[in-house]
Amino acid sequence: MNDILPYVISAFIGIGLAAASGFRVFLPMFAVSLASYVGWIPMSDNFEWLSGLPTLITTGVATVVEIIAYYIPVVDNFLDTITVPLATIAGSVLFASQFMELGTFPQWALALIAGGGTAATIASGFAGTRAASTATTAGIGNSVVATTETAGAGVMSVLAIFLPVLAFIFAVGLLILVLFFGRKLWRKMKKQNSGIF
Repeated sequence: MNDILPYVISAFIGIGLAAASGFRVFLPMFAVSLASYVGWIPMSDNFEWLSGLPTLITTGVATVVEIIAYYIPVVDNFLDTITVPLATIAGSVLFASQFMELGTFPQWALALIAGGGTAATIASGFAGTRAASTATTAGIGNSVVATTETAGAGVMSVLAIFLPVLAFIFAVGLLILVLFFGRKLWRKMKKQNSGIF
């Protein structure tokens, strides 16, 4: 049991960080970079670049730019078109960074499925929410969506680093919510489109 526990905790941290990547691509990477730079979380040799000062500065600047960009009309919707693949990559990298003693193939297979899948699902859900907000409020409500996403990324990043079990529970809850409301939204849009034709 004690042999499995580190892997379980690593998985919880990885899922939490992947979920955070679904909200914002760079904020979770900045959080991990900062946490590893100051020694709060260890990094394997393959991911030492995450704990370096250049990565810390780069992800910090990218975080600020990303947060501001989501408050600019039209730009926010454009970002949604590239966020899902970027979130998938970020979620996979952050998930993989938590496994130090796993072989390369299982590490990246797990990272793509669990980390990338979690990030992509949440990113897609919020892209759909912003599209609905743009359609129903002419973009006025998009700032609320942007603030929620930034807060979600920050909270999930902190929880993943300091309270990974809670982060995992929240991540699973988020996935269920996104899948449930996403299905409802898809059915509603399908009904509206069938009504038009």
